[in-house]
Amino acid sequence: MKKRTKEILEILDEQYGREYVCYLNYETPWQLLIATMLSAQCTDARVNIVTETLFKKYDTLEKFASANLKELEQDIKPTGFYHNKAKNIIACTRDLLLKFQGEVPRSIEDLTSLAGVGRKTANVIRGNIYHDPSVVVDTHVKRISKRLGFTKNDDPEKIEQDLMKELPVDHWILYNIQIITFGRSICTARAPKCEQCFLQKYCKEFKM
Repeated sequence: MKKRTKEILEILDEQYGREYVCYLNYETPWQLLIATMLSAQCTDARVNIVTETLFKKYDTLEKFASANLKELEQDIKPTGFYHNKAKNIIACTRDLLLKFQGEVPRSIEDLTSLAGVGRKTANVIRGNIYHDPSVVVDTHVKRISKRLGFTKNDDPEKIEQDLMKELPVDHWILYNIQIITFGRSICTARAPKCEQCFLQKYCKEFKM
């Protein structure tokens, strides 16, 4: 590992600790899968408000799989893109029941074969449910990894590959958790708080 990378990770560990935190509320693997699908283009806080009632109403996979499309759309409307999300949730839960005996699969190939599940969602499941080292590339990770010079790419899959080469395996999941906190509080997309930033000297975009 490069000295510079090691220093950055040590600072992140110091600031945010090494505890695994999931910002989405869930009790079962399939609930995390649905919550992660809902979190696309939506804040985790809003998803948690929606799923609080959603998971009481649809408390089994079977209820999601046989849900009325229009009704489910209304139930998840606050998360945005609800037409697509509702359609994908119904198709995904049917696949889980038919192809995977109601279990959320572990491999990236099986997970991404489900409707509405891309690599980001698959890696959230692999990291949080199965504790398989995986790099989750969300908007914070994409933006900040470029600012830190860990990648020059825009494509999430290429960024994932770059980070897998750059970061030690024990930081793959951790990096995402730390960077989300950092990206929400300091290194925001608009008007980042550069004067408060403890990674200033490593940032490619910071101007003195």
